Amino acid sequence: MSHSGKIRPWRLPPVLRGYKIEWLRHDVVAGAALFAVLVPAGMAYAQAAGLPPVTGLYATVVPLIVYAAVGPSRVLVLGPDSALAPMIAAALVPLAAANEQRSVALAGLLAILIGAMMLIGSALRLGLVTGLLSKPIRLGYLNGIALLVTASQLPTLLGITVESGSPWEKLLAAAPRVLAGETNPTALAVGLASLVLILIPRMLKWRIPGVLIAVAASCVAVAVLGLHDQLKVTGALPQGLPATALGGLGWADVVALLPAAAAIALIVFVDTGTLSQSLAAAEDSKVSGNHEMAALGAANAASGLLGGFPVSASASRTPVAVESGSKTQLTGVVGAILVIGFMQIAPGATEFLPAATLAAIVIAAAAGIADPAGVRRLIRMSRSESLVMLAAFLGVTVLGVLPGIAVAVGLAILDFLRRAWDPYRAELVDVPGIPGYHDASRHPEGDRIPGLLILRFDAPLFFGNGALLGTFVRDTWGAAPPGTERVVLAAEPVTGIDTTALDELVQLDEWLARHGVDLVFAELKGPVKDKLLQYGMGSRFTPEHFYPTVSQAVRSFQRER
Repeated sequence: MSHSGKIRPWRLPPVLRGYKIEWLRHDVVAGAALFAVLVPAGMAYAQAAGLPPVTGLYATVVPLIVYAAVGPSRVLVLGPDSALAPMIAAALVPLAAANEQRSVALAGLLAILIGAMMLIGSALRLGLVTGLLSKPIRLGYLNGIALLVTASQLPTLLGITVESGSPWEKLLAAAPRVLAGETNPTALAVGLASLVLILIPRMLKWRIPGVLIAVAASCVAVAVLGLHDQLKVTGALPQGLPATALGGLGWADVVALLPAAAAIALIVFVDTGTLSQSLAAAEDSKVSGNHEMAALGAANAASGLLGGFPVSASASRTPVAVESGSKTQLTGVVGAILVIGFMQIAPGATEFLPAATLAAIVIAAAAGIADPAGVRRLIRMSRSESLVMLAAFLGVTVLGVLPGIAVAVGLAILDFLRRAWDPYRAELVDVPGIPGYHDASRHPEGDRIPGLLILRFDAPLFFGNGALLGTFVRDTWGAAPPGTERVVLAAEPVTGIDTTALDELVQLDEWLARHGVDLVFAELKGPVKDKLLQYGMGSRFTPEHFYPTVSQAVRSFQRER
């Protein structure tokens, strides 16, 4: 319904609006190229999440079609993601009790909860929540995820079967068997060869995806050399379409998965938003964050309803579509149709696909999300933010993905509060030849205005720093030359004030008045003035206490003298 109460006319999906027939060839070709990586990547990330490989294909097909119908980005490939895999596994392992069918149902429920949260968030216009994941946190958690993902796949690469558990539990279980010489040399050789075949085309920037080369080569090797019985293979896929697999769930499962769903939803939206905005910027266009959140919510909910698991935008498969000449989201639809056709016509083609090759695909993806250069750059730039990054990294690798991210976000918030608690403060002086008034500590050649003290406080006023402002003003006034009659607070950085800080401001005003000094404000923002009136301070801080600029406050004082 529109605001006028009229029913809105049906509109074409974004993928079809303004579509030009000459784009069709490009989208079909790009969709075919995309198909080549969708199948192995989907199966590999499902394996990494501790789920049957076929669920990775369901989580590929359904989101691509749904996002094409409602998504705002011109080209964006959704699907299973290497960064999400350990988070999904961490959420499911405590609840699934090594039951594959229950794991699939819980994964679907997790995706539905994530989708519901995103749809609600979009309705409430919460696109700005991405600010909770700052660059240091994202660097820390991505590098931590890369290490965790690699650790989780090493037993499979070595050809060792271990019980489900955290990546470190899997490694600890595999270590004694490696020392005892139980490594499967065939699986290891196939896995390492697959890794080389994936990474070399990536480094040489070949147009043919290395994943496709590795999958084809490993399948041929297994079939021709008769390695089927010497290493674990994926086996034939079940023939069929995505279907609901949510049996055996209860409200207790919903409650247990809510914290994980909230954390994963945040990660999904931040990663997807970053990628979609980057693609839009390259085309000199924009993407609505709230629209993106709603589309992601719909894609995740549909994935969960039809046998899949949580998905995100893919930073590895999206470039495949773009570089193959994709024009619209129809590329994803073509890729999805080809995947469905593959599952219906040739489900047995994966019979010879080694599990070690899938592990190599996941490890190569993990290497792609690690960013050691970004880590080094941040260390050079900021010590405090480097500590937040380190906390995110250690939290993810030691405590686990979800608790680690929670700890890192908490530390980032504390770091922000620390900065607000102890903000930069300065006395402003007149510097000959430079308009305006400037920091005295940076301009020792500057001159004070006789009888006037100009001070700046670079933070909103709240309960944590209100007393600090009072102390700063009193101490600076005490060190100033005798005869100071007025204090001008250059208040442009003061973007808010709470009742505790207001009490401190009133006490400061009273203290200055007892010493024969006026307190006035320059450049105070309108909303903060409104707050003062709302708090009943209109009679104390009357209009003559406020000046639009520091220069006007100075001129007014000089005229009065």
